[in-house]
Amino acid sequence: MSPPAPPRRFGGALAVGVGIFLSRIAGLVRERVLAHYFGLGDAAGAFRAAMRIPNLLQNLLGEGVLSASFIPVYTRLRAEGRDDDAQRMARAVGTLLALVASAVALLGVVASPVLVDAIAPGFHGATRDLTVRLVQIMFPGVALLVLSAWCLGVQNSHRKFFLSYVSPVVWNAVVVAAAVIAARRYAGHADDLVVAVAWGAVLGSAAQLAVQLPTVWRLLGSLRPTLAPGDPGVRATLRAFGPVFIGRGSVQISSYLDQILASYLGPAMVAGMSAAQTLYVLPVSLFGMAVSAAELPEMARATGDAEAIAAALRARLKSALRRVVFLVMPSAIAFVALGDVIVGLVFQSGRFDAGDTHAVWIILAGSALGLSAGTQGRLLASAFYALGDTKTPLRAALVRVTITFIAGWAFALPLRHQLGYSAVWGAFGLTASAGVAAWVEYELLRRWLARRIGHVPVPVALVLGSFAAAAVAGALTWMVMHAVAPHRVLVAAALALPLYGALYLWPMVVFRVPEVAAVTGRLRRRRAG
Repeated sequence: MSPPAPPRRFGGALAVGVGIFLSRIAGLVRERVLAHYFGLGDAAGAFRAAMRIPNLLQNLLGEGVLSASFIPVYTRLRAEGRDDDAQRMARAVGTLLALVASAVALLGVVASPVLVDAIAPGFHGATRDLTVRLVQIMFPGVALLVLSAWCLGVQNSHRKFFLSYVSPVVWNAVVVAAAVIAARRYAGHADDLVVAVAWGAVLGSAAQLAVQLPTVWRLLGSLRPTLAPGDPGVRATLRAFGPVFIGRGSVQISSYLDQILASYLGPAMVAGMSAAQTLYVLPVSLFGMAVSAAELPEMARATGDAEAIAAALRARLKSALRRVVFLVMPSAIAFVALGDVIVGLVFQSGRFDAGDTHAVWIILAGSALGLSAGTQGRLLASAFYALGDTKTPLRAALVRVTITFIAGWAFALPLRHQLGYSAVWGAFGLTASAGVAAWVEYELLRRWLARRIGHVPVPVALVLGSFAAAAVAGALTWMVMHAVAPHRVLVAAALALPLYGALYLWPMVVFRVPEVAAVTGRLRRRRAG
């Protein structure tokens, strides 16, 4: 048996987190540039609608599904010393994925009018025609981004995290460059400019793939295409792919159902939920996704008998769950206590006024209810994937989607009509329903995982301690903000956020929480170096 690597508190997760953080910053720059050139005109609407279709398929075929189905098989082969088999399996999966993604892209180009009518039935005339053209341009980029996800899977299996998660910065940079360059030629012609940006998105997809290929080539020894559907590793990956695809797809479909329900609350609530979602996914990506992505190949690397594998998973989960709780809990409380400051800092300018900030704060607070459960649940699902079990997380995901839709429908429509509360509280009901459903999914995953590996090491003391520290920090910061009452958003954020962070960390330092010691120790080593 090859012993599992000892748990590291913030090693791979830090590399993933830094890469994701840089990608998110680049994404914000991209959004700012596109808003500058397009505003809220018809070209902007066509571009957003056109991006939605390939993004859905990228999410279904890309990183999350591929990582959960490919990484455990590939990593296990390497842990058993079968490097040649692992490399052959990886190239075969990459070849099959390229063929499937290319076929999907071709189908998307041909079926673009039907797809546009499905996601944007209100578009007519020139706007609809422009959207169809943009979809036809951008769909080939989906195949390139799916292959980028394959590169990510290979690199993560070799404990190389940073490049794969920072590579979207290249995509964003190419899109921004295309917009800036094309604006000089097509000034005043929004339709021509947005077409140029769409081509920039395709070139960015190629660039994002290109920066990863040299590393993957070195890790696999070759990028020669190969078809080996009978290979045991390929078959295992394909068997896992189906349930994971359905599970991830159910979550994506759930987001579309939420959009449909929100549309009955009015366009302002649709926009408000989108703004809240932008903020909600930041801690999910930076902390939950970072830790889960780093831990999946480590958990899949465990070999030996059933008890040895279970012991290795418990050891990994003990450390990883603590990191997730320590990082995510203050984010959830901050969204509730200081959501107005956070929303105002990011969005409040121009037509986005204080009333809009307050509405998004309410919606964001609903999302915060399930933030800790959702991120911990993602980690527990990774443990199942490491065990080769993709069906159990699928069952839990379906339960979550069902609860979210039924409860969300009740809060958004019949209960609202009966009780007469405002549309913003209907939107709160949608996000809060998703939060409650996340806790149900987490509890199901925890119980089902305990049957496989024994006691799941949930850090109860840290959960309670971090919640108490964050709640007290949030309450004290909220009182200080109401006493000072700064009128400018930037001043409020500059005062509230550092104060909240310091008040949360102080008791953690006093009680010598290991996760704080890991961060401070890393900082001391860097200063000493």
